[in-house]
Amino acid sequence: METKKISHVGIAVRDLEAAIPFYRDSLGMQLEGTEVVAEQKVRVAFLVVGESRIELLEPTAEDSPVAKFLEKNGEGVHHIAYEVDDLQASLDRLKEEGVRLIDDKPRDGAHGARIAFLHPKATRGVLTELCQH
Repeated sequence: METKKISHVGIAVRDLEAAIPFYRDSLGMQLEGTEVVAEQKVRVAFLVVGESRIELLEPTAEDSPVAKFLEKNGEGVHHIAYEVDDLQASLDRLKEEGVRLIDDKPRDGAHGARIAFLHPKATRGVLTELCQH
């Protein structure tokens, strides 16, 4: 498995429209746009910073994993995503190594990416996403 780069850092927010101006206007990041990721029950905004992005995540339903995160932890860093060349091969290798996965198979993410999450108990407490564009 080769990790190519940090794809993005996901930040859970209660109100996407209220959060965007800080990153766009105060920090000077370029807003790429927003979209709803129905499978994840979130509305996201991507902001560009260098080669990476900040992904703001707002839940669209009370049973969204992000809504549960917000309820437990409040707003803040939700996950770090790393880009890989072959997501399924990466997941297979990690599983063989005994790494605890949330997703055994890739699923649809924002911007047409395929994504999968590794369990925080396997990654020293950091929810880790692998993505393939």
